[in-house]
Amino acid sequence: MEHKLLLFIFFIPILGLTEGTETEQDFTWHLKKIPQIVRKRTFSLDSPKFEARTELELNSVCGIECQRKLPVPSLSDLKDLLSYETIFENGTRTLTEVNVLGLVHDPAGNTTTRRSPRKKRQIYGTDSRFSIYDKRFMTNFPFNTAVKISTGCSGILISPKHVLTAAHCLHNGKDYVKGSKRLRVGLMKTKSRGDGRKRKGAKRSRREVPVAQEDPEVATVGTQRRQSKGGGRKQRRSGRKQGTSDGMPSFQWTRVKSTHIPKGWFKGVSGDIAMDYDYAVLELKRPHKRKYMELGISPTIKMMPGSMIHFSGFDNDRSGQLVYRFCSISDESNDLFYQYCDAEPGSTGSGVYLRLKEPNKKKWKRKIIAVYSGHQWVDVNGEQQDYNVAVRITPLKYAQICFWIHGNDENCAQG
Repeated sequence: MEHKLLLFIFFIPILGLTEGTETEQDFTWHLKKIPQIVRKRTFSLDSPKFEARTELELNSVCGIECQRKLPVPSLSDLKDLLSYETIFENGTRTLTEVNVLGLVHDPAGNTTTRRSPRKKRQIYGTDSRFSIYDKRFMTNFPFNTAVKISTGCSGILISPKHVLTAAHCLHNGKDYVKGSKRLRVGLMKTKSRGDGRKRKGAKRSRREVPVAQEDPEVATVGTQRRQSKGGGRKQRRSGRKQGTSDGMPSFQWTRVKSTHIPKGWFKGVSGDIAMDYDYAVLELKRPHKRKYMELGISPTIKMMPGSMIHFSGFDNDRSGQLVYRFCSISDESNDLFYQYCDAEPGSTGSGVYLRLKEPNKKKWKRKIIAVYSGHQWVDVNGEQQDYNVAVRITPLKYAQICFWIHGNDENCAQG
């Protein structure tokens, strides 16, 4: 059964190409002209208290029905929402106001697309997550782009000095969370136990199934799944044992020099659309020497092979393990993906990516298209329902994140 599942994962792009009337040419990274984010002026603010608690599950956010009713933000609103706070490692804080140039409004407004009914729980039926054990994959692209945030979340490398994560991992909308004053980012490295002979002869507690090298996300991964709460506890013990025998990841911790959070995330500024701005960029004090993943503009569901997304993070229930998952998107709005990827707290802030063809080339390339915001309770027709939600990288968000990386808009004309 595991072999059939892995083969299915491997052939997802092919299935997507032959379904319906879409062709291979449809699944391409289409370059778009990006609006300009221009710094207007910067103010000094009082130092924050750093007293908020990290909340990995948010309640009472604007859901699918609510998103449909929201008006399209005006240019003045966008300037306010895309202004941003910067918090530095010494605790000082600034607010930067911005101008938005070259904006083309989407005539569709705040639309949503529904694909299939939702199930409940953060684990939807059979647990479809994969723990990555093999060191060859754990420390190589794309898995090595996943990082751990010292406040308990995950993130992804987006430049030699920058990490993308969720804003609520650092700020609850009113204050910065405890621990964010001395924020650190953990980059994976492998830590083997025992000598080489013991590792070579160690008994494996789970099977590792090698598949074609075309898509390393599905190669050499554990395939045991949690069926119940009891089974989950048993599986986690097995996972720790496996990590000990094959080499478990440890982390090289790097200090964060500064953090950027859009003003749209702060409560009292954005109201119902705060979730749309649940992203933040961390600037590391020292550059890393690893391959990072580039940003991409989030396409619509119909432009994704098999409607599939992928992300890896450090789920709390699998301590010490890098966990990869994939799933199809259930619903989408202009700013959010609603999906049922199996995930647990700790994976929030992970970079959601997919692989499309580069323009005029046969090569496929992975890019980040969203930030996993986590398990959320949203209001749908007056009732609370749960979803796993990701914040899409729109052209405006691409422009802002690119501006944070480069400090200007010269390198952010197209995305």
